[in-house]
Amino acid sequence: MRTVKPTTAALSTAVTVAMAGAAAVAAGRLASDAALKAPPGRPLPTEPRLTVHATAAGRIALTRALASQRPGVYGLSGDGSHAVVGPLMTGAPHTADTVVRRLERVSHGTLEPGDKVWFTPGLHIGDPGAALGLDHADVDVPGELGPLPAWFVPAARDTWVITVHGLGATREHPMNVMEFLHRQHFPVLDLAYRGDLGAPRPRDGLSHLGETEWRDLDAAIRFAVRYGAERVVLYGWSTGATMALRAATHSPLRDRIRGLVLDSPVLSWETTLRALATARRTPGALLPLAVRAAQGRTGLHGDRVEDAAAPGRLKVPALVLHGPDDTVAPWGPSRRLAARRPDLVTLHTVHGAPHGAMWNADPAGYEEALRRFLTPLM
Repeated sequence: MRTVKPTTAALSTAVTVAMAGAAAVAAGRLASDAALKAPPGRPLPTEPRLTVHATAAGRIALTRALASQRPGVYGLSGDGSHAVVGPLMTGAPHTADTVVRRLERVSHGTLEPGDKVWFTPGLHIGDPGAALGLDHADVDVPGELGPLPAWFVPAARDTWVITVHGLGATREHPMNVMEFLHRQHFPVLDLAYRGDLGAPRPRDGLSHLGETEWRDLDAAIRFAVRYGAERVVLYGWSTGATMALRAATHSPLRDRIRGLVLDSPVLSWETTLRALATARRTPGALLPLAVRAAQGRTGLHGDRVEDAAAPGRLKVPALVLHGPDDTVAPWGPSRRLAARRPDLVTLHTVHGAPHGAMWNADPAGYEEALRRFLTPLM
């Protein structure tokens, strides 16, 4: 009898430990979903929900928060609505818990008091014709998993710009700069890649944060060259910037790449995953489990992503647009890359901009930096 009790206690303890371990693993897996299952076109967990308090001609009152006081112009999305808001209207009457911004337009649906909304970098919805009045063609880029839908906006130059969105966005996001690129006479190929609406799903249903998706960008380079591009500039936001770096290192057609434009680049996937998991209120003790879960589910390894951004790997000019207020992809790695390769990297710093929204905070300054960078590449 004396041996039964300790044995039972040991078994009970072992079961408890096993259950706690399984629960911790499950929690780590769930936390990793913040990055690996970020749905295109939905807000990242770092983006707070705001309340519409009132609307009037050309103005909207929103919950006072750091997000609602950002400088610049933004999309404002809700469930079934989309609008564009401009700068703060500091002289407009408002209560202590609200701010008033200029309401540029309501693109879709309606905005009513009490509606929950969030800021988004994407100003436009629809396609380049409907949103911008630009002639374009809907094309399919042959990818390794199947056809990849893309918009092609033709222009005179034989250097094409290939655009790729990042986390939480869709191919509508690059339309922010599409008019600018069209004025510079660059043909633009705006790509939807695996996991996007209308594109093939990845086999495991997960984002690999650019680690495998770059092969879809490589397919877009082949498509561009096949249809007349002599050279290409790769223009990526967030994990799209990671894809551009990977393609510049590994694409068989990397000799056709004339330059890189990297907006809010994710240069450390582990840091980004931790940031998104933290925004979901994941306890700090579980963050290492989230990283390990992501590695186990996707095969991601930090050295591969960071190797693509290694200063010695860079062979073409790169414009990095980033700033200190990005909480998803900290700009420290961007600063270090620029400091170590001043011969090739130009860093344009944007203040007051969240992840993927460097253009939104200062459109004029952003486009001038872009013009200066692209002019020698024409």
